[in-house]
Amino acid sequence: MHNTITQKTACPRDCPDACGLIATIENGRVVRLQGDPEHPVTQGFICQRTSRFPDRQNSTERLTQPLYRPTKGADFQTITWDEALDLVADRMQTFVAESGGASIFHHRCGGSMGIMKHVGDHFFERLGPVTVKSGDVCSGAGEAAQLTDFGIFDSSDFFDLHNAKTIFLWGKNVFVSSIHLIPELKKARANGARIVLIDPVAHQTASISDLYVQSRPGGDAAIAMGIARWLFENDGVDPDAESYCDHLSAFRDLAFSKSHAQWAAAADVSPEQLQQLAQAYAEGPTTSLIGWGLQRRRHGAATIRAIDALAAVSGNLGIPGGGASFYYVRRDAYDFSFSDGFTAPRAIPEPLFGPGILEASDPPIRMAYIWGANPVAMLPDSEAVAQALRTREFTVVVDPFLTDTARCADLVLPTTTFLEEDDFIGSYGHHYLHEVRPVVDSPTGVLSDHEIFRQLSRRLGIDEGFDVEASVWKDRLLTKLKTVGVDQSAFAKGAVANPFARKVLFEGRTFGTESGRVNLLTELAEELKTPACTGLRLTAVSTRLSQASQWPTETQNGPATAVIHPEAAAGFADGDVVRLTSSRGSLSVRLKFDANQRPDILLMEKGGWHFAGRSANALIHAELTDDGECAVYYDEMVTVSSADVDAVG
Repeated sequence: MHNTITQKTACPRDCPDACGLIATIENGRVVRLQGDPEHPVTQGFICQRTSRFPDRQNSTERLTQPLYRPTKGADFQTITWDEALDLVADRMQTFVAESGGASIFHHRCGGSMGIMKHVGDHFFERLGPVTVKSGDVCSGAGEAAQLTDFGIFDSSDFFDLHNAKTIFLWGKNVFVSSIHLIPELKKARANGARIVLIDPVAHQTASISDLYVQSRPGGDAAIAMGIARWLFENDGVDPDAESYCDHLSAFRDLAFSKSHAQWAAAADVSPEQLQQLAQAYAEGPTTSLIGWGLQRRRHGAATIRAIDALAAVSGNLGIPGGGASFYYVRRDAYDFSFSDGFTAPRAIPEPLFGPGILEASDPPIRMAYIWGANPVAMLPDSEAVAQALRTREFTVVVDPFLTDTARCADLVLPTTTFLEEDDFIGSYGHHYLHEVRPVVDSPTGVLSDHEIFRQLSRRLGIDEGFDVEASVWKDRLLTKLKTVGVDQSAFAKGAVANPFARKVLFEGRTFGTESGRVNLLTELAEELKTPACTGLRLTAVSTRLSQASQWPTETQNGPATAVIHPEAAAGFADGDVVRLTSSRGSLSVRLKFDANQRPDILLMEKGGWHFAGRSANALIHAELTDDGECAVYYDEMVTVSSADVDAVG
């Protein structure tokens, strides 16, 4: 006899859409996930990655008992939860007593974007505080750029793009990373808006664009400056720009430091294409929707600043249909005052995770606690990350699965999936807030992150005010929202529009900078102003098939696929297994030819498993962007050679 019900929840996975979900449950198992038709952005459909999540939810590979290595290099053995938590608490107490909180490294990333995860961060503040990460491998450079330019990083309302006459998609593949923009872009286009795509990677978004320009990797700043020069020359600059922009004359000088043809050459587009882009941009209001890949380069912050400056001087800030949208503030509606007053004794930049831990001293990192993250697969220099974790005195990894990172641990604690958790989310792609509700019970032997921290807090004597149900913490997180009449009952009805968000960002041309004006870019690195050197750049991009490294096991067998232009693989044939080499190491990959791609990029899927020899990040040097401590993922040069020598990770 089947007992079938449906439950509403929301998706806290690392995606800008933060969808409302309807889960179908049969006999206590989630058998289907669908988009909530009542959610203003989700509108009843979701991505393949999440619609297939029930397979992961119900996988026989899920961990249901703590795993412990009694000695380094030994096989895992199962232990009880009491034994595991006693062990963690004992090690934490020892390391804090002997070496201080800085000897423990706490790392959490985007495995869940749930707001309750900050309560877990607070546990480590109470414990130490301890060493934490700084920067952000995903969006650090873009956030830093917009903080510098505008004093905040946020966007106008999701649906404001319908007020735009021209929509620039800067390196944004909406068919993979922002699928709920697709119907809105199609509607805008049907209503007369022009869609412009700028991207070195050829992808499906070109099919809904009126103009597609396939510039060189890292050519976006040159395009922005070339457009700016054209605007200065053709009365396209806002006559009032001087009143709300600092350094306008210096920015103008920068735009005129190269000719129109030289800016085009720096971006590897024709002068005619650059003029087309400029003319399209001038037909405003123009909104720029900026992809996250642009700022994952050595000069990523400067690139975003060039696009910001273009939006400013053209008068496309503070008006309906204009803007430079990189990110939506997703946490500001919630209350984190419980965390005030804590300062970490040390921070390791997230992109330098491996070398940062290995080189840390006074005190050295003796213990690592990793949750909501798979840094071995997802951070640069996978092997250095793995070595850092394997060589700590005690490494704890909390995860539902035995990931690359979990394989490096001394102790693995099995935890819940988002379908078993009680949480809130905000979105970095729109301004709606939502409640995450548990739709099924967790498997026997599995504890939530919050329950793990509660039990540890008791053992460590830091439980006062902390050791309470998730519902109590959720009520605390709503403190700020309750001042404007938004309480738990509002979330029970569905998605909640962030009451603190502005429909039109910077309306009235007021900015959060010290001067209250836009801080315009005044200089660019020479690398952004001149044609790039020849070579092949490794570019590992998001895919519809997997959320980060959450691949089905059967997909991680054999060489990873490397998509390449035939001219960039002279002497090889489509389907050949070759050796792909960078300054960090080499991998065996299987070539897939695509004549639509540029000959100076090689594409792989993001999140391949390191232990299976499929991690593109094993080839990426650990390096920081020019600002914001973002990772330089897309400037790694690689070569293709015969696979006659065993590849090493």
